[in-house]
Amino acid sequence: MKNLITLLLAAVIATSCGNKQTETSKTVIPMNDNTPTITDIEGRKNFGSRHAIITPLPCIMIATYDAEGTPNVMMAAWGGQYDSDMICFSLSAHKTTDNIHLKKAFTISFASADNVAESDYFGIVSGNDVPDKVARVGFTATPSPNVDAPIINEYPLTLECELAKIEDDDEGGAFVVGRIVNMSASKDILDDKGRIDLAKLRPIIYDSSTHAYRVVADSVGQAWQSGKVFIN
Repeated sequence: MKNLITLLLAAVIATSCGNKQTETSKTVIPMNDNTPTITDIEGRKNFGSRHAIITPLPCIMIATYDAEGTPNVMMAAWGGQYDSDMICFSLSAHKTTDNIHLKKAFTISFASADNVAESDYFGIVSGNDVPDKVARVGFTATPSPNVDAPIINEYPLTLECELAKIEDDDEGGAFVVGRIVNMSASKDILDDKGRIDLAKLRPIIYDSSTHAYRVVADSVGQAWQSGKVFIN
């Protein structure tokens, strides 16, 4: 009897240890019915694939005209450089999506620390609901001389773009690629050599981990130079 109890205790301990080992090596992160079991990595916390932090996410301000010539601006974070003279971004169904289909053009500016509130407003209010939202924040627009889209005067750096490609999805959204026809900048964000100075522009990025806006400005190294310390 004593031996039987000993064997049972040993089995319980072995099973418990086995379950503990399984729990520390595998994590199921609830997302959907097809979520795979993710293997734990020592010293790290797993988050799975949902809401992956892709950084930096520029706060791009997309400006378009509608059929009546009313300027509209929206903020988007899922965008970036597609080629040396091209930019891309993904949109769900928005007035901006409709306007791009209509006008085949748009401008891109960059939100900065100086206009966080206005830029955020453009991201949370739809032009379908508030057609005059540009005017409501006190911003003004000038027609681009190069594409059929507005230049928002209060944004000092602007890319004037013509539509190069648009891939629609089944929910009214689209993946958009624009060809940059021209880039213009206000003189007050240029350095003494006539280059764009991000320290003066102070563009912001979207921190998707904490839903905060953060400033880009400080220089911490020089491209194609800093790594030379490892070259013999």
